Amino acid sequence: MVVNPLPDFSLPSELTDILQSCPNFTLAADVEQLIELAVKDAKNGYHEVAYDIPNRGKVVEALVCRVRNGISANYTEPYMRRRDPDCMVIGDELPTNKPTFKSRFGFEFEELRQQTFAWLKTQELALFTFVAGVKGKGPDVVVVAPANAGFFALGLSLLQGIDDPSEIGSDFLPGAVLYVAPPFRHQVFQGKQVVVHNRRPGLHELFSYNLYPGPSAKKGIYGVLLAMGEQENWVTAHASTVQVITPYDHKVTFMHEGASGGGKSEMLEPAHRRPDGSLLLGKNLVTGDERHLILPKACDLRPVTDDMALCHPSLRQPKNQDKLALMDAENAWFVRLNHITHYGTDPYLEELTIHPPHPLLFLNIEARPESTALIWQHIEDEPGKPCPNPRVVIPRDIIPNVVNGAVSVDIRSFGVRTPPCTKERPSYGIIGLLHLLPPALAWLWRLVAPRGHANPSIVEKEEMSSEGVGSYWPFATGRRVIQANLILQQILTTPKVRYTLCPNQYIGAWEVGFMPQWIAREYLARRGGEKFSRQQVVPSRCPLLGYTFRSMMVEGQTIGNWFFRVNLQPEVGNEAFDRGTTILKEFFAGQLRQFLEPDLDPLGKTIIDCCLSDASLEDYERLIPYPIISDED
Repeated sequence: MVVNPLPDFSLPSELTDILQSCPNFTLAADVEQLIELAVKDAKNGYHEVAYDIPNRGKVVEALVCRVRNGISANYTEPYMRRRDPDCMVIGDELPTNKPTFKSRFGFEFEELRQQTFAWLKTQELALFTFVAGVKGKGPDVVVVAPANAGFFALGLSLLQGIDDPSEIGSDFLPGAVLYVAPPFRHQVFQGKQVVVHNRRPGLHELFSYNLYPGPSAKKGIYGVLLAMGEQENWVTAHASTVQVITPYDHKVTFMHEGASGGGKSEMLEPAHRRPDGSLLLGKNLVTGDERHLILPKACDLRPVTDDMALCHPSLRQPKNQDKLALMDAENAWFVRLNHITHYGTDPYLEELTIHPPHPLLFLNIEARPESTALIWQHIEDEPGKPCPNPRVVIPRDIIPNVVNGAVSVDIRSFGVRTPPCTKERPSYGIIGLLHLLPPALAWLWRLVAPRGHANPSIVEKEEMSSEGVGSYWPFATGRRVIQANLILQQILTTPKVRYTLCPNQYIGAWEVGFMPQWIAREYLARRGGEKFSRQQVVPSRCPLLGYTFRSMMVEGQTIGNWFFRVNLQPEVGNEAFDRGTTILKEFFAGQLRQFLEPDLDPLGKTIIDCCLSDASLEDYERLIPYPIISDED
């Protein structure tokens, strides 16, 4: 018997039927209700998220406890602690380049859809609504989850927001519904993460068959926005954005894109300092030598977006029509913590998470009931092996100096996780500390979006792989060529934006972590909008890397040329560098051919043909002739 009356706003007929049939449901009005739901059946401080699986018995998905600074949830399976990159399938018959449910599992999704609805009718449920993206530019969404998975609903409400039912008006019209049904991961999918997108007329159904929020609560909703943008010709970019204020009060806005692990969250962080206040630029893997920088006064940072940047054309300001405009498409940030390994690594983030103004959600963090969750205490996947993907969900309204509303972008940087590169083990780790890219090359980097080395956010694969157009392709439901066209048009209509490329983890034989993008941020912000001369930069030995620097001076300290022209490192040399160039060229060629479809923008086809023909840097500059280098001395 349903205790609560049905909501008095519009719902899809299938959902109305579920709510009329289920034993009970809670229509949550705020985050506090979901916090209580997350631990409602706690015994000895722990709430078990468990389900009875036919022919298997009870399966515990996660253990949840209340901590002093929020809620801590830990999955019992290491596999569930990060996103499986192959989790998305398409349940409908609309145009797509993604695997369909029928092709992957051998039967029609409608059969499982009805089974899912039948299971939900047997469960006590949690229900709430939110607006995806930005009000007026994104759809109304309804969430339906088993009540015992309150921590999942909590994470979703933090990430996307939650409506007060008393304030929902007659204009509420669901454009998407998210159904959560964890047992089918075991009953149908052999324990694998699966999220099904089912695009129906006027309604985007999203079925989450697992409880890690990355593929569904976060990237699933991202897919809903991308589908909407595909219909309306705009993009939600996979990017962090930060306004950087120099010690001289000059403001530069950076948009940092890249695949998972590409440094988006880190772009919002201050550069990590050693105990003496210096910056460790890098450590040589062969010699053990270290290089340091002294930066007495860093730039101030005003975060704008962490991962999802809604780039709606209507956001462009009259005085900045030639620049890209964006605003945050999320209500909170899903911050990865694997690089926070001990107290003092990031005092800013440590203080914010230890004493937050509002409760936070911690995932994959070792914490006991009523303790304080500490972001450097990562749960172990196995003895001695910490989980590579500890996370915390931080509402953006508690982040100091956060920028609300739209901003105009000055510099679009792209981050790539790179492996070490030496003479003995050549690799694509040949990207220097900072590269300048012509717009045509910037477009190509966004098409291929290398997932990169030792990615901590997803289930690993050994080979180099791609996250595709804009690095958001894993979350898109349609055709890649449509997204490629949208990004190209975005670049063509924003001629005053400049494009850079940064590695993280390694530069040749030097271990550098995320320091390259932090140093590039400080350096470029101090320069403002000034172009570089041909005396300052030189074409890279690898044309795909655009221009590289001869050297760089930061606050009176010179960074040597081997950090920019990796072939000059004695541990690398020309031969290993050229092997790395070949690896990149082959990777680009393999990824780009799949975009050569009849409806690809003709200019895009020319750019790709240019790359496949081993083009020079000058060739790319001619294709989109927006000047990036000053011809003046």
